[in-house]
Amino acid sequence: MRYLNVERQYSKQTQIAYDGDIHDFIRFLSETGSSDYLNIDTKDVRIYLAYLHDREYSRNTISRKISSLRSFYQFLVKNDILGENPFTYIDLKRGQQRLPTFFYEKEMESLFAQTNGHKPLDYRNKALLELLYGTGIRVSECANIKLTDLDTTHDILLVKGKGGKERYVPFGSFAANSLREYMTSSRSVLMANYQKQHDYLFINHYADPITPRGIQYILKKLIENSSLTTGLHPHKLRHTFATHLLNNGADMRTVQELLGHASLSSTQIYTHVTTDTLQKNYRDFHPRA
Repeated sequence: MRYLNVERQYSKQTQIAYDGDIHDFIRFLSETGSSDYLNIDTKDVRIYLAYLHDREYSRNTISRKISSLRSFYQFLVKNDILGENPFTYIDLKRGQQRLPTFFYEKEMESLFAQTNGHKPLDYRNKALLELLYGTGIRVSECANIKLTDLDTTHDILLVKGKGGKERYVPFGSFAANSLREYMTSSRSVLMANYQKQHDYLFINHYADPITPRGIQYILKKLIENSSLTTGLHPHKLRHTFATHLLNNGADMRTVQELLGHASLSSTQIYTHVTTDTLQKNYRDFHPRA
């Protein structure tokens, strides 16, 4: 676990998932009479696979568990604790990837309408929404932004992503204006009221650094107060950012860089853009349309 934290720099959630998957497997071995996890072979792995299928885990969950264990046993091989990784030749295909859900532009306008108040937290909520939509950063990345990461002269944000990878992401005039209003009319006011001192950009109503869960709660409340009936998950604004860029002509490599995807294949799911755009392109470019 120290290796995952220090060398791989995985997020806390990923570390917890790996830890749970490994202990689930060791528990399974103990219950089936073979508690020595250093003395297993491919046959034991296939028995575990059958067990997971019997428990009716989804294909994606099983794939993730096997991936965690493959990584764990590879670590043991790398450190000369084992000679061979019993998970090396277990290859599971993931289930069909779901298309990303996103907000249409009119839906985004409805969300922004909920942040037009003049209370300190209204300014914060507007800045949060503008920055998430304007940069496509993850909620966890947003919560970790510090004042020194923000370049307001050039309107660029330094984002610390997964695995400690850093990238620069530009933001537009709407986000820039909202951030300026937030700093003067919200953050400075709350920090003074509660006599707090820290350099995290976004704060909660007690002037403490906001958490990813806190951001999710704010977004959930904005949707509940709007006319929207859609649900919200942490990545929906990120999906919206990518989809709107592609709909308006951005190239795939640019979107990949902005999202911080290591591989282009992660970005390609956003090629499944709105039906309206697909129909428009068909009408514009197909000779028989």
